[in-house]
Amino acid sequence: MNLDFVREAARKIQEADALVIAAGAGMGVDSGLPDFRGNEGFWKAYPVVARLGLSFPQMANPEWFKKDPALAWAFYGHRLNLYRKVTPHAGFSTLLKWAAKKPGGFFVFTSNVDGHFQKTGFSPEQIFECHGSIHHIQCSDGCTHSIWDAENVRVDEAVFRAEKPLPSCRHCGGMARPNVMMFDDYSWISDRSDEQQRRFGRWLQALRNKSSTLVILEFGAGTAIPSVRHNSERLLDQFEATLIRVNLREAGVPDGHYGLAIGALKGIELLEENMEA
Repeated sequence: MNLDFVREAARKIQEADALVIAAGAGMGVDSGLPDFRGNEGFWKAYPVVARLGLSFPQMANPEWFKKDPALAWAFYGHRLNLYRKVTPHAGFSTLLKWAAKKPGGFFVFTSNVDGHFQKTGFSPEQIFECHGSIHHIQCSDGCTHSIWDAENVRVDEAVFRAEKPLPSCRHCGGMARPNVMMFDDYSWISDRSDEQQRRFGRWLQALRNKSSTLVILEFGAGTAIPSVRHNSERLLDQFEATLIRVNLREAGVPDGHYGLAIGALKGIELLEENMEA
């Protein structure tokens, strides 16, 4: 990798007034979270689902909470317990250190539902989780727009069935589900994420008013589920911003920006080393 190129990117981070930290699924792989890219990685993490022949988009579908809620909560309950147990890798703390120094502040934009930015110490008021959070639940039938903290879910992983009682709606007593946007999902209650989006928009408007220099740091956001990449590139249309895209497999960027074909943690460490240099 061209070190002069990396030094230029590191200097852009140091000189920026504000940071957008954008993260996709690849951000969590270095923490030990499963890589759901393709069926091979998904089935390795969930062999029972592999035996059923289900892909990630097929399993991550709200219909399972009606067809087989014990299977649905086994899948999401296991993920919830895993995200609670896993410690975010050191790169999260490095990003928080960089962000805390910026006079214009920072905001996190992430498609991840694991809550690891909050777990590291990032303020919830400065995070936009565009696909929701597994740490919150809602009614499967949408009896209200209420969203509440997820309670512990016990999972018998030997047979991959969630044990009763399954999480229920605190209002109607029906089946509850994670407040996460799934595939073909028409019942996700987006109110919590909508409020996060409004805060993000107000912060961006304040940057415009001050003509602040903005750097977008993007980690592990691929093209298969392009929510994060699209947002980063939309911001380039709105600001004279710099994009630094760290992605092991898909590091392509528009002309004049920086693409580092490396994993998230190694990319953060490399940028940090060149800041010190």
